Amino acid sequence: MLTRGALALLLVAALHAAAPAQAPFALEEATAAQLQAWMTSGRYTARQVAEMYLRRIEDVDRAGPTLRSVIELNPDALAIADALDAERKAGRVRGPMHGIPVLIKDNIDTADRMMTTAGSLALEGAKPARDAALVAQLRAAGAVILGKTNLSEWANFRSTHSTSGWSGRGGQVRNPYALDRNPCGSSSGTGAAIAANLAAIGVGTETDGSIVCPSGANALVGIKPTLGLVSGAGIIPISHSQDTAGPMARTVADAALLLGVMASPARDFSASLDAGALKGARIGVARKQYFGYSDATDRLIERAIADMKAQGAVIVDPADIPSASQMDACEMEVLLFEFKADLNKYLAALASSPVRSLAEIIAFNEREKPREMPYFGQELLRRAEKKGPLTSPAYRAAAAKCRRLARAGGIDLVLRRHRLDAIVAPTGSPAWTTDLVNGDHFTGASSTPAAVAGYASITVPAGDAFGLPVGVSFIGGSGSDAKLIAMAYAYEQATKHRRPPAFPATSRGGAQ
Repeated sequence: MLTRGALALLLVAALHAAAPAQAPFALEEATAAQLQAWMTSGRYTARQVAEMYLRRIEDVDRAGPTLRSVIELNPDALAIADALDAERKAGRVRGPMHGIPVLIKDNIDTADRMMTTAGSLALEGAKPARDAALVAQLRAAGAVILGKTNLSEWANFRSTHSTSGWSGRGGQVRNPYALDRNPCGSSSGTGAAIAANLAAIGVGTETDGSIVCPSGANALVGIKPTLGLVSGAGIIPISHSQDTAGPMARTVADAALLLGVMASPARDFSASLDAGALKGARIGVARKQYFGYSDATDRLIERAIADMKAQGAVIVDPADIPSASQMDACEMEVLLFEFKADLNKYLAALASSPVRSLAEIIAFNEREKPREMPYFGQELLRRAEKKGPLTSPAYRAAAAKCRRLARAGGIDLVLRRHRLDAIVAPTGSPAWTTDLVNGDHFTGASSTPAAVAGYASITVPAGDAFGLPVGVSFIGGSGSDAKLIAMAYAYEQATKHRRPPAFPATSRGGAQ
């Protein structure tokens, strides 16, 4: 007779082994540079590349593992690819993004035949009159917008008990490294899709953690840029003081390329790629708040720190952010005020919107409760609706406090005190099991200081625990994007922990 423990281990092994075998994919792990070289040589056309990714989406996202990471396909993608092929044939190549397929999060406006809904059924049918600024720049650079990705509805600003990766419109995104695990949010669809090679590169957005967490949980490179580097025009908002779009990619080089195209004005972050950038760099370890919640994560980040030291970095350990645990209350207050003000402004300008205000969204959700709130409610929407204008003393006090804690009393203080080039910390724990009954159960993450400060951070794969990816974050001051890219690239090139997913039903650690 088997003991319960032995039976559980056998069940986990069977589930892991039962992952459906995927047919070989010709473009697996292909970088933008490789795709560009193949199109230049004539091996593939932009149309052929787009067709291969569309078939991959059908095989992996719609069928097979059923990731549910792509919420809508662009019906014009192949026509756009054909036009770009005609340009190439005529001798015009717009640059390194010419013909490269990109997936973008469904809270970023596209003025085409796709909707922009933030995953909410309340915005079904909404079609913006113009592209988001970053989308216009992507199109001008020659990118093929392949489709929109699923997300945590309203970018995960709806309920205190939400499940990351779930939206009323798109359902639950699954993590390709263990299908019963969460892909993290709110850019969950972009994270899962790019990890699973459903496009070359992707775009996410972050208010606090929504680029770096899904990137870490899906073995990707994710860049949360300095606030303002990428225009926020045409993005369904939470907070003008924290929201930013950013790249999510399988390599630092691809993330740097995409960030350069998205930046306003455009710039060449690829010039920052330096395999020797860690030599002599002073790296501080934010240890107090960000270690100790996961032994497996701690082991991987300790190894990452040792690898940085081996590359010539000067490690300052600890270099804790003293205010790291003091920002949550003022951050939430700021987000509640700004969400109401910013979303109402966005909806008022959206002529095709079925709803015109936050109050109307709340009412819609109540009317459509079986579809929109089958698992969790809308407490955050209700709390935001009760807030006054941005002239309120409560808002101004919270905003000033958060800026002080995150900047002068936080990241700036640590960088100056220890003469640091960057601060490192675990991006987060290995992915937790998706739980639609109780919601997310995070154990820890390090995104808040950079998010509240509006400063740059970048996560890079640091290895895996029980088959689940873990990332290490490089955090810097305002405008440190190029420096962080250089150090992240050096770490990536020295370690190369990125690996594609195998779509197992569960992790080697089982459902814990």
